[in-house]
Amino acid sequence: MKKITTTLWAALSAVLISTGAVAAELKQVAITAIVEHPALDAVREGALAELKKAGYEEGKNLKVDFQSAQGNTATAAQIARKFVGDKPDVILAIGTPSAQSVVAATRNIPVVFSAISDPVAAKLVKDWGASGTNVTGASDTLPIQPQID
Repeated sequence: MKKITTTLWAALSAVLISTGAVAAELKQVAITAIVEHPALDAVREGALAELKKAGYEEGKNLKVDFQSAQGNTATAAQIARKFVGDKPDVILAIGTPSAQSVVAATRNIPVVFSAISDPVAAKLVKDWGASGTNVTGASDTLPIQPQID
């Protein structure tokens, strides 16, 4: 799990860093989740904590817009369209329905997904390799053998 979260936060930070120097300008991160739930909230909180470690602090050089779809896929699609219109530097999509909505809504804004068991089956990426698109993220699937052991 540590490797998965480290990969996710590294991807999110890399997107922001690649768009300019840390303190040079205000960066905007849009975060959407299909529902508010302790596990999904932990993804959001962890992302913000890691961004702070990388020099991005909300209220200083980081603007964060968080929207929950409250379990409604139609709302998830509306949020995705709103975020695309807002043109943030990166969108963090938490949960499969939110990620699918965001990926369907943009080919230009970087999208980082999390809390997705199978991003290939969800059609977020074509395969488990580098996507070569604006989409990246981390799966929460754990290897089965350690669970059996």
